Amino acid sequence: MRPLVRTTKALADENRIRILGALKGRELCVCQIISLLNLAPSTVSRHLSILRNARLISSRKQGRWMHYRLAGRDAPESVAAALKWVLISFEKSSRRVADEHRLETILKIDPESLCRLQTRPEDCQAQRRVQAG
Repeated sequence: MRPLVRTTKALADENRIRILGALKGRELCVCQIISLLNLAPSTVSRHLSILRNARLISSRKQGRWMHYRLAGRDAPESVAAALKWVLISFEKSSRRVADEHRLETILKIDPESLCRLQTRPEDCQAQRRVQAG
């Protein structure tokens, strides 16, 4: 019963569904997800933690970078089915289309530069331009 509760809880938030949609077919570093959602890093980290605990996503660390992707073939059948349903349901939404256009802009920026924009207060103006994309 606990895995079911974790999965349904993880799927009960618009931002977490947006993260899943963004990860469809690709891997993203946390700075790219932060830019997409335009949320505080701590908030995004919490969302990622909930998704990871529900086994909907997996992560890997490369140097100082954390990369996230959708759960793979080792995910439980119920998680894979829930993930498939969410992605199909979210695919044609206007929010998904807008996120995909925004991601096109974000993915053109070197992740290291993007990370610096998120951590240096003097670059807030530049970050707002990226987020307005």
